[in-house]
Amino acid sequence: MSLPKSSTEFEPILPDATIGVLGSGQLGRMFAIAARRLGYRVHTFSPDSDTPTGQVADREVTASYDDLAAVREFASQVSVVTFEFENVPAATAEAAGALVPVRPSGQVLHITQHRLREKTFLSESGFPVTPFRRVTSLAELRGALSEFGTPAILKTAGWGYDGKGQVRINRVDEAANAWGRLATDEAVLEAFVDFAAEASVVAVRGRGGECVSFPMIENSHSHHILDLSVCPARVPAQVQQEGEALARRVLEALDVVGVLCVEYFVRRDGRLLINELAPRPHNSGHLTIDACLSCQFEQQVRSICGLPLGSVEQVRPAAMANLLGDLWFPRSPNWVAAFQDPRVKLHLYGKAEARPGRKMGHLTALADTVEEAVAQAQAARQRLGE
Repeated sequence: MSLPKSSTEFEPILPDATIGVLGSGQLGRMFAIAARRLGYRVHTFSPDSDTPTGQVADREVTASYDDLAAVREFASQVSVVTFEFENVPAATAEAAGALVPVRPSGQVLHITQHRLREKTFLSESGFPVTPFRRVTSLAELRGALSEFGTPAILKTAGWGYDGKGQVRINRVDEAANAWGRLATDEAVLEAFVDFAAEASVVAVRGRGGECVSFPMIENSHSHHILDLSVCPARVPAQVQQEGEALARRVLEALDVVGVLCVEYFVRRDGRLLINELAPRPHNSGHLTIDACLSCQFEQQVRSICGLPLGSVEQVRPAAMANLLGDLWFPRSPNWVAAFQDPRVKLHLYGKAEARPGRKMGHLTALADTVEEAVAQAQAARQRLGE
């Protein structure tokens, strides 16, 4: 039997309060900017210092996520805690949750930070997902491959992102090498999906159960890392509507208070399969900063603080191009060139060191059509290397 909630849990957390963020990357940075614009103070907690979030937060706490005493001290100084990436230990969220609300909850974090738990939850809840099998040995991998055939995708059960912790198996005789490369004792084998497109829906749910979702976003990847996002997605209206409806059902099934991104495979027959969940703002949703009346980060602030949700209306078609650390080699990007097109917006994340494959920033272009926006964003990115 659950205990009745105190009246303070239903009171909105108003501007001038302090919000705590577990994590300190670029998502926390953009969240902090939105929160401070709305009049909130922001504290960030992570093992690092001079971080993208810490550079714009009111206070940066540097400590291990396993230092639960430091976590409790951090939580005692804020009114609500949220997180900016999934790889925060569940015990950390639980320690913070003993003192202040954590939104989305630690239970949501627990499910979504582990591929097997996430896919099992979705499957058992009746959501359409890629066929998968739990794999704990080479023998089990070979058995699953005999069932699914090849190609297939082998992924670590936990702690993977941006293509890390996954291997494509093209032939059955590659199984041993793939299992060895993954170096894990628990994995997920997914059947290969011959999809027409990849898409995502960033949705928001408030404390009263109200939900809104941004228009579906169409995504393309390079080397498993998001390369380009366009909105609205170039899909039939029925696909867009189904994506929004599924996202709302996932929010409700998980009892999310906050932002959640649902990533989809769009099959060639138009049906959707849920690929992954992200219980936070998402890389593909960065274009909402410039393209929508209320961006995904403002919606995160509004939802976790119990405020009415903002409008998700899109002002103009948009395209976003990621800027990876590769652009910094052999010389720094030509920033002046990035500003030549007045319709293109530059966002940099304040990371001290550029590395190949590391997300350093993004460009967003707005235009009359998605195709024009794509051309503008890609041309601006190309000029950075000139």
